[in-house]
Amino acid sequence: QVQVKESGGGLAQPGGSLTLSCEASRSLYNGYHMGWYRRPPGKERDLVASISPGGFTRYADSVDGRFTIYKDDSKNTVFLQMNDLKPEDTAVYYCNRDDGYTILYGTWGQGTQVTVSS
Repeated sequence: QVQVKESGGGLAQPGGSLTLSCEASRSLYNGYHMGWYRRPPGKERDLVASISPGGFTRYADSVDGRFTIYKDDSKNTVFLQMNDLKPEDTAVYYCNRDDGYTILYGTWGQGTQVTVSS
């Protein structure tokens, strides 16, 4: 049973910005680290940003300083603000819990496509 819905992707030019949104079910969201992942064409899905229940954030080196993860607990929603986009950011972006079990066995949403191209 899919418990997340990602949105906000699209086409952006290099140097541009996009903000992604992820609405999660309460059971998935409450009390857990939440993460944004991405799967570039032909590659594996990797974690790019994570936020703890207390708001502590961490980022992959490739996006640190350009992407910001934040959340709205009242709406069980996680956001990813992406600035200074690069062609290598092109990927399908997914959100889910940030934990080992979910990465291996979790149920994933459809994701949202981000394409960075001039």
